Amino acid sequence: MNASAAARSAGRVLAGAEGDPGPLEQIFGFDHYGELLALAQSSLLAGALLGLVGGLAGVFVIMRDLPFAVHGISELSFAGASVALFLGLNIVAGSIAGSLLAAGAIGLLGVRARDRNSVIGIIMPFGLGLGVLFLSLYKGRAANKFGILTGQIIAVATPQTAWLLGTSAVVLAALAVMWRPLTFASADPEVAAARGVPVRALSTAFMLVLGLAVALCVQIVGALLVLSLLVTPAAAAARVTASPVRLPLLSVVFALVSMEGGILLALGSTVPISPFVTTISFLIYLGCRLVGGRRISRGARSPAYPERAHT
Repeated sequence: MNASAAARSAGRVLAGAEGDPGPLEQIFGFDHYGELLALAQSSLLAGALLGLVGGLAGVFVIMRDLPFAVHGISELSFAGASVALFLGLNIVAGSIAGSLLAAGAIGLLGVRARDRNSVIGIIMPFGLGLGVLFLSLYKGRAANKFGILTGQIIAVATPQTAWLLGTSAVVLAALAVMWRPLTFASADPEVAAARGVPVRALSTAFMLVLGLAVALCVQIVGALLVLSLLVTPAAAAARVTASPVRLPLLSVVFALVSMEGGILLALGSTVPISPFVTTISFLIYLGCRLVGGRRISRGARSPAYPERAHT
């Protein structure tokens, strides 16, 4: 009995309970939580990997102003997963293929920001339309269709975990190799190019790495809400620190808390994981925004920052 079957069984037990359940009781039920937790070890491992990948890649997404690109890549990742589902192929492989195709197109055709946004604007509706087409043609379980859009981490199978492990290792290794030059190129591309840093090659390489990261995150929170892992944690961290060390650390911590917290809540729930991940991530961002706002306000009142006092 896998985790999703156990979750359905727990839902039936809750539905058959005496009395009229309240709104929270209709969503949450922790009667069989211990059994589900024992079945979700691979899901927790996958969530940790995705938190690490999303937190680190998200730092450069924010530095390079690429949230729109993440959304565009996720649409073609969704299309690739839908095609694979229709053809009976590996969904993760299809998602990765779609992501790399989109990332390569954006990286090669969208050198300037204006061109990049135009390319993304073209890719997004095409990917979404293609994905919807193949999902409508698919005659299998409706849960499989729903999972591509909203995530299905609770039912991660062993082959899927192997794909996630392998792809995560590639992403993390690539980020480790390009971290310093990519940070330089992201902060000041003109000076980096003058110093001999291959700015354009790094940009294309990072887009491909970002494509892999998006494909991984689509497997967890679905194509619709992938921004909650690749944008929100890093954006939250950027509100409270600009340190090149603390920023990626906080981004990873926030992504891990969102992922693992979302999984633990989804285990005792009848709804998909994505609402929990996105809500936790959003609350973290709100908290960081409040903290960052208070620091700026205190700095504006401090004599040490006279230029801010007049703004």
